[in-house]
Amino acid sequence: MELINTIGRRKTAVARIYMKKGKGQITVNGIDYKNYFPTVTLQYSIHQPLKAVKTTDKYDINILVKGGGINGQAGAARLAIARALVEIAAENKPLLKVEELLTRDPRMVERKKPGQKKARKRFQFSKR
Repeated sequence: MELINTIGRRKTAVARIYMKKGKGQITVNGIDYKNYFPTVTLQYSIHQPLKAVKTTDKYDINILVKGGGINGQAGAARLAIARALVEIAAENKPLLKVEELLTRDPRMVERKKPGQKKARKRFQFSKR
């Protein structure tokens, strides 16, 4: 195993990760992931696939993420890490699938329609 490259998407965020054997160091856009994702829930979502297959300190991960908000970026990175772990070893797939870490979340913002205020909200209707 030299360098594994996978991609993950969530809402409008796109995360590309580069995974290699190492000591468990995770960087996001050149910054330590604990500084980039300040809340514990976002940090947990990054570690979730690694904990599912019990490989928290085996790989160094470099994440390049762009677009969307911070929650979408964390979700995109989580999906990319899970895909990389499946690429490393196929026996990881059932473990990650049970935790629903390989499922791409399809929910996105609905577009605004013409003749309406927002996606579903309409202008006020006046009967008379």
